[in-house]
Amino acid sequence: MASREETAKSTHRVLRISQLDALELNKALEQLVWSQVTQCFHGFQPGLLARFEPELKALLWLFLWRFTIYSKNATVGQSVLNIQYKNDFSPTLRYQPLSKNQKLWYAVCTIGGKWLEERCYDLFRNHHLASFGKAKQCVNFVVGLLKLGGLINFLIFLQKGKFATLTERLLGMRSVFCKPQNMREVGFEYMNRELLWHGFAEFLIFLLPLINIQKLKAKLSLWCVPLAGAPDGDSSSAGSGKQCALCGEWPTMPHTIGCEHIFCYYCVKSSFLFDVHFTCPKCGTEVQSVQPLKSGIEMLEASAL
Repeated sequence: MASREETAKSTHRVLRISQLDALELNKALEQLVWSQVTQCFHGFQPGLLARFEPELKALLWLFLWRFTIYSKNATVGQSVLNIQYKNDFSPTLRYQPLSKNQKLWYAVCTIGGKWLEERCYDLFRNHHLASFGKAKQCVNFVVGLLKLGGLINFLIFLQKGKFATLTERLLGMRSVFCKPQNMREVGFEYMNRELLWHGFAEFLIFLLPLINIQKLKAKLSLWCVPLAGAPDGDSSSAGSGKQCALCGEWPTMPHTIGCEHIFCYYCVKSSFLFDVHFTCPKCGTEVQSVQPLKSGIEMLEASAL
C-alpha cells in the first residue's frame, strides 16, 4: 500500500519548470492588462493615473483573482499548463479544492501586500518627519524578512519541488495536475533531417571552392560544340581573328596562346590567372604563353572588311 501511495504522489507531481512557467505567465498577463489600462488614460491630464495607481492595480488584480483562483482554483498560467491548486492541509490523498479561507488569505497576502507596499512607499516619500522615518525603517525590515523568507523558500522548492512561493507554503496551496499527464513522446525526425541538410551544406561550402568552374566549363564546351554541330563559319572567323574565342566579340588587344584562335587580352589574361592550366575552349590546346598578335593581321582584316 505504501508503495502504491508513493507512486500515486510521484505521478501527479508537477515539474518545477512547469510551476515556474506558470508564475511567469501570470506576470506576463498582469503586465499586458496594465498596459491596456494605461492606454485608456493617454488622453487625460498627465499624472492623473499616478495618484490612484496602487488602488487601480489592486482592483484589477482582485478582478483577476475572482475569476481565476476563487472560481477555478488556478491562476491563468496554471490553467494554460493543466495545473491547479490543491489543499495540502487535507489529510486525504484525493484531490481537495482550496477552502474559502485559503482563497481569501491568498488575496490578502498577494493583492493586499502589493498595495500596502506601494502605498507605504508613496507615503514615506512625501513625508520626512521623524516618526515616519522610524515607521519606514520598520517597514523596510519587515519587507527584508519577507524577501529573505522567499529566498529560503525558493531554495527549498528547488530541492523538494513543492510550493514555488512563500505564500503557497504558508497557506498550504500545492500545485497538482488537473488531468493525469501522458508520457512525453519526443520525435527526432525533424532534428535528424536538419542535421543532415546542415552537414550537406557544410560539405558543399567546403567542396565548391576546390572545383575549377572555368576549366570545367571549358571541357563541357569542348564536348558540346561538336555535338551541337557548330557551323564552320564560326571556327573560320575565330581562326581568322574576327572574334574572340572566349567572348565572341571583335578581339580587343588580340593575343594568342599558341594555337590558331585569337583572344582578347583581358579575356585570356583573366582566364590564365584564374587557371594556370587554361586550355583553349575551341581546340583544347593548353596555354603555353600569352603573346600579343602581330598588328599586320589586324590590318589585313580591317582592309578585308
